[in-house]
Amino acid sequence: MNLTKTIGIIGGGQLGQMMAISAIYMGHKVITLDPARDCPASRVSEMIVASYDDVAALGQLAERCDVLTYEFENVNADALDAVVKEGQLPQGTDLLRISQNRIFEKDFLAKKADVSVAPYKVVTSSLDLENLDLSKRYVLKTATGGYDGHGQVVITSQEDLAAASQLANSAECVLEEFVDFDLEISVIVSGNGKDVTVFPVQENSHRHNILSKTIVPARISEALAQKAQAMALRIAQELSLSGTLCVEMFATADDIIINEIAPRPHNSGHYSIEACDFSQFDTHILGILDQPLPPIKLHAPAVMLNVLGQHMEKAAQYVAENPSAHLHLYGKLEAKPNRKMGHVTVFAEEADKVREFGEGVDYES
Repeated sequence: MNLTKTIGIIGGGQLGQMMAISAIYMGHKVITLDPARDCPASRVSEMIVASYDDVAALGQLAERCDVLTYEFENVNADALDAVVKEGQLPQGTDLLRISQNRIFEKDFLAKKADVSVAPYKVVTSSLDLENLDLSKRYVLKTATGGYDGHGQVVITSQEDLAAASQLANSAECVLEEFVDFDLEISVIVSGNGKDVTVFPVQENSHRHNILSKTIVPARISEALAQKAQAMALRIAQELSLSGTLCVEMFATADDIIINEIAPRPHNSGHYSIEACDFSQFDTHILGILDQPLPPIKLHAPAVMLNVLGQHMEKAAQYVAENPSAHLHLYGKLEAKPNRKMGHVTVFAEEADKVREFGEGVDYES
């Protein structure tokens, strides 16, 4: 039995890098396709330098690899369908298409997975924004292409409608009602096409729509935590999930509402590298290789802090003062403001005492 596989990763950012590291520790070979020759994954894998929709390059990757995976959603599903052999992309392109389009995603969550989502409607032009009840708050999101707050307009008054109308006339959108929630949370779940394993519920804090801090376990009731995990498992089972999926949620006083899904390891799951017996990257690799999946054990409560470009000096100072903190730098060559450069994980019983690097200062500075 050949235990060593060649795994092709589409996307060479930090997620691709950490996927590759897990795969290499298990004895596998990794080839990464990315447009940037010096991307983070180039430090730990062989590279094919090409755009994500380069069918010839994707075909070359497929020919050289036993299994393919992707590190983010913005991969051309049609191009993948043109080159992959049967069973070579265990995650499939259906999941990719669902997660690439908020309309498909909302319909899947509400109608197929039968989980709670915020009230929403499809918007095809500014005409669909007429007669909105402005006693409520809304967020208008483009159906495709948005991330970290891009492609979104918050609507709280008549004055916001001009920008919202402009967005609605430029792209198909989804209009969501704001949810009155207590916490933003997420659940990482991994599958091998048959069985599923689930990680602890994670509590997330964002600044300017960028994840800043993750606390594990989330500070919610045990009943709500069990409900969140059960909903993530239901979604995974409906998808016959292979690999890792992140389910982003809102926790209210007595309910869980699903926000969106990401068909890959997620920023909010980075703590798992040190804080769990298997990381989200380990279970992703095991899952796409159809290997048995372990139950996940959290060693101790933990906090993960994102390190953005403007936080590099603070992060260095923090780990110098806290030698038990785990610093991960992704190897990006230029530290730009709000660019994710790395993360720090620390075991902490009192999460509030672990301050975010952007706390108390202007986030752009």
